[in-house]
Amino acid sequence: MHTTTLQELAELTEAKLLPGTVPLPETIEGFADLMSATETDVSFYGNAAYLPKVRNTKAAAVFVPHDFDEPMASARLIVENPSVAFAIAVDQLSRPLHKFEAGIHPSAQVHPTAQVDTSTVCVDAGAVIAEGVCVGAGSYIGQGVSLDRGVSLGDSCQILANASIREHCLLGHRIIVQPGAVIGSDGFGFEMVDGRHQKIEQRGIVQIDDDVEVGANATIDRARFGKTWIQEGTKIDNLVQIGHNARIGKHCIVVALTGIAGSAIIGDHVVIAAQSGVAGHLEIGSKSTLAARSGVTKSLPGGQIYAGYPAMPAEKHRKITVMQRRLEKMQDRISSLEKG
Repeated sequence: MHTTTLQELAELTEAKLLPGTVPLPETIEGFADLMSATETDVSFYGNAAYLPKVRNTKAAAVFVPHDFDEPMASARLIVENPSVAFAIAVDQLSRPLHKFEAGIHPSAQVHPTAQVDTSTVCVDAGAVIAEGVCVGAGSYIGQGVSLDRGVSLGDSCQILANASIREHCLLGHRIIVQPGAVIGSDGFGFEMVDGRHQKIEQRGIVQIDDDVEVGANATIDRARFGKTWIQEGTKIDNLVQIGHNARIGKHCIVVALTGIAGSAIIGDHVVIAAQSGVAGHLEIGSKSTLAARSGVTKSLPGGQIYAGYPAMPAEKHRKITVMQRRLEKMQDRISSLEKG
């Protein structure tokens, strides 16, 4: 753990520092949530639900938004986005999660034809890099990672433990692939022939553009032909399944346990909350939001919030839910009227 001063943190995060009623510590030594923080920690406030906790925190300082105007003993670090500023502080105060030392671990296997600059790339224990692979400068290849033939990674990628990227997939710059994720597994394609399921070969690839993150144990299937495409800046949570030939637009959020079927097209800036399902061969317009456990069975226009199964505008879904809760009373009333 590294230490710093509040003034240095304020400069680093472009925050305005306002002292509280307790003395400022000489150094900041750590970070914590509002209730766990001590007199040498920083914390942050970004949700009204935590207002009682921010009033009683023992943190040395708390990142707060510009409109925060509540009594508190701790110093205030006033910023536009407390969560982002806190993340910067955490990065300053903590050690990296994995040790980056350029070079190839003795137990790693790197094919002679692979392009790996050992002066800038770290290949950790047990990783396997196949023929024709290209790894960009500053990238980290974690323990047990498998990069199959012809895979291409851009600069400053992090492919973490036991992730697998199959043949000829293309990844851009600053990609993060969390442990256990599989990119480029076969699309789920079968045809019934003579009463038996016959496999349809999947000859396409997966293309992932710059600044995408793929969560732990997520799976992105290769295309039958062409490409399954994840566009710039999209963030995919753990245990998400994306089917073959699907296309996810720019700067989308896809939350845990969501399934997106083959050839679905998701626009830009779409948020898909947890445990949602999207059927194949349909489109979801840009700037849409799907509430948790939504089930999309037909194409949806952009710019709206949807909920329920089948997915519908959230306000309509709310009204239907309220009506369903009243059904028992309505039935009793109808029965009473019929008897009367």
